[in-house]
Parts: sequence; C-alpha cells; structure tokens
Amino acid sequence: MISQFFVLSQRGDNIVFRDYRGDVQKGSAEIFFRKVKFWKEDGKGEAPPVFNLDGVNYFHVKVVGLLFVATTRVNLSPSLALELLQRIARVIKDYLGVLNEESLRKNFVLVYELLDEVIDFGYVQTTSTEVLKSYIFNEPIVVDAARLPSLGPAALFMQGSKRMPGTAVTKSVVANEPGGRRREEIFVDVIEKISVTFSSSGYVLTSEIDGTIQMKSYLTGNPEIRLALNDDLFIGRSGVSSYGYSSSGGGAVILDDCNFHESVHMDSFDVDRTLSLVPPDGEFPVMNYRITQEFKPPFSINTLIEEAGSLKAEVILKVRAEFPSSITANTILVEMPLPSFTNRVNFDLEHGMPGQNADFKESQKKLEWSMKKIVGGSEHTLRAKLNFSQELHGNITKEAGPVSMTFTIPMYNPSRLQVKYLQIAKKTKNSNPYRWVRYVTQANSYVARI
Repeated sequence: MISQFFVLSQRGDNIVFRDYRGDVQKGSAEIFFRKVKFWKEDGKGEAPPVFNLDGVNYFHVKVVGLLFVATTRVNLSPSLALELLQRIARVIKDYLGVLNEESLRKNFVLVYELLDEVIDFGYVQTTSTEVLKSYIFNEPIVVDAARLPSLGPAALFMQGSKRMPGTAVTKSVVANEPGGRRREEIFVDVIEKISVTFSSSGYVLTSEIDGTIQMKSYLTGNPEIRLALNDDLFIGRSGVSSYGYSSSGGGAVILDDCNFHESVHMDSFDVDRTLSLVPPDGEFPVMNYRITQEFKPPFSINTLIEEAGSLKAEVILKVRAEFPSSITANTILVEMPLPSFTNRVNFDLEHGMPGQNADFKESQKKLEWSMKKIVGGSEHTLRAKLNFSQELHGNITKEAGPVSMTFTIPMYNPSRLQVKYLQIAKKTKNSNPYRWVRYVTQANSYVARI
C-alpha cells in the first residue's frame, strides 16, 4: 500500500504527482529531493533506494535520469515497492514509446490515466500493458525519434546483413503507423552486465555475468513465437566437466540459475533448448540468468603508481581491449581515486586517438579518463603526474585506487549465449514480420586493485 507516487526530473522538478491516501504531507517531493541531493554532497555517495525520514518511508529508482518515487507510512516490503516502480516505468514507456521528461510533459493526461488504473487508493490493480489497453482511451503524443540523442552502434539491431536503428524500438505499442497500419516487427535484446575484480597483478579474482533476454513485440494477432538458444546450454553443472566443456567437445554455456517470464512455455526446453511463448504487449524480460563460470574479460587494466619525490608521484594507466578487432566498445570511462592530499594533476594523453579526455575532480579527489570508442585488440595508455600539498607518509598505493571502469560493447556477449533462430507462427501471405536481434555488454562492476 503506497500513499504517494511522483516522478522528478534531474533538477528536482515535479513532473507527475499523485496522492492516493492523503496521509503524507504535500511537500514530500521537495523533502525527498533535498535529502537525496545533500546525501551525495555530504560525501556519502548515492542515496540508498529505500530510507525513512520523519516516519515516512521513501522508495525510489532512477530510470533514464528520472526519479520514480513512492512514499508510505506503513511497513511495506522494499522489494515489492521497487519492483512496482520499475513496472510503472515500463508501462509508461510502452505507451509513450520514449521515456523522458519531454514525453511525460506532452502526455501527462495519458500518464495520469495510466496511474489511476494501475493503482487504486494505494493498492496495485495491474501492471500489464495488455490488460490496461481495455481501460485506456487516450492516444499518446509520440516524441519524434529524430530528436533523440544518438546511441551509436550499440543501438543497432541486426538481421543477417540488415541493420535497423535502435530508435525503431522507441515507438508506442498502442500507436499505429501513418495510414492506420501496424508494424509487423519483433525486437530481441540480449543484455549482459558483467562484474569483474582484478588483483594488483592482473589476475581475475571474481567474475560474474547478469544477463537478460528482453523482447518487444509489434506483432498483431498475438502469434506464438519459438525462440531457440544454444544446444550446449546447461543449467547448473550437472553433466558438464569441471573445465566447462560438454561431452561433444565444444565450449558449453553454463548458467548457474535462471528464471522465465510467466508467458514462456518450456515443454521442449530440456530437449532442444527452445522456448515457446505468446508475447504480451510491451517490453518484457523473456529470461533472466546468472553465470559465474570463468570467462575472458573484455578489457585488461594495468596500473603503475610511483613516487617521484616528496610531493610528487606518477600514475600510468594501461587499458587493453581483449575482444576481436571487428568489435568496437563505446562510452568508456576509467576512474581512479587519488590520495586525499592531491591538489593538482597534469595529464599526458597519447596522440592519434580522438575523442578522449582526462580530468581531475578535485572535490572528489578522483581521476577520470574517458574515451569515445576503443577498437578490439588495441591498447591505450594515460600518464598522470600528481602534485601533493603535503609530504607522503607510508605506501602511496594504499592511498589510491582501486581503478573502476564502465563501458558498452555492442554485438558482443562474453557468455556466448546465442539466439539461434526466432520463429513466428501463423505468418500470412501478405505479412512476413521482421525479427531483429541485438547483443549488448555493459560493465556492472569492473574493478582493478592497485
């Protein structure tokens, strides 16, 4: 049971606000944003997703820069509240096509209509896009996809040699094409978020993959879909050697655990690794999985820090892309905390690499090295000369690091999980739906100790 729901912009502007029970003060949105903002400014890092303030429980998630917040005075399950906020964001995105501040302001009547159907007097009724279609009568005002920021190669969907821009999936599932037509297309995303921790000598200490297969359907008539995965896919380690290879001799894909959407039928999954389902309207996760089997990290990080006098030191950062040269990583950011008495940093960037930048965040005592893209097989180096306000005492490596890294790698997945084929039943003579698949790898926690 929730008392209020609201959506805030990055500036703290109240875009959407709905008070369901009237038992929480009206200024709760301002109180919440002030608390979250000062939480970060006080050097405590990001505010936790759940906290209590003056007897009010605040739950929030950040979705594409927007804060989705729920409040309540009762002892509500945090996982329930956070899942509800994620589902509300997903439903709004399904209807609007694009989820951002502009689309919310243009469609505030539709958004409030959705909220009144999803939640009644603080109690959840439904979060199904398909069910809501029977009760929602407002048409979305679609934001022009051409005005959206480009996501680069990571936004491309593939079907053989054909390519489709990622903006194709930002259209509403309830709006028709010009002329009243419906697009016959289905989009599949295989998204993997990897967590890797390296030792100071470069060895992998821990590695994990959190993956999801997401689907968004623009098909009419709710046809049945068959989605086939790798033949050498195993759940758990039964029947697989300790080296991670199947009896056929090929490298096996071993999932520690997984779960499936309620619409998925697994009648033949154990036989031929095929899932059958009737996709509901909107975007939904077909399958979530976790892998702790050892895999080759996409990047190796080497760090060297040496004293160069009583008030100086030098840092050398090397990043090497361990994936094939046919693949390019985008939006790379390397961060390294520096000793607290660092007051100035001079950088030496390598030549011939456009789109890179290095900066010293003095308030946070942190070095940031950003690169627009890295081609597979290449190695890049940053040299930084540190100046200190006081003499060094003790080992400098204990004062600096660890090095962390974020990135996005399109059309690459370290788990080797593949969508072999996507069959759509009941295709008509006049309609041959397009099927688009995209693979994306992102860093969840990529850390190297010094």
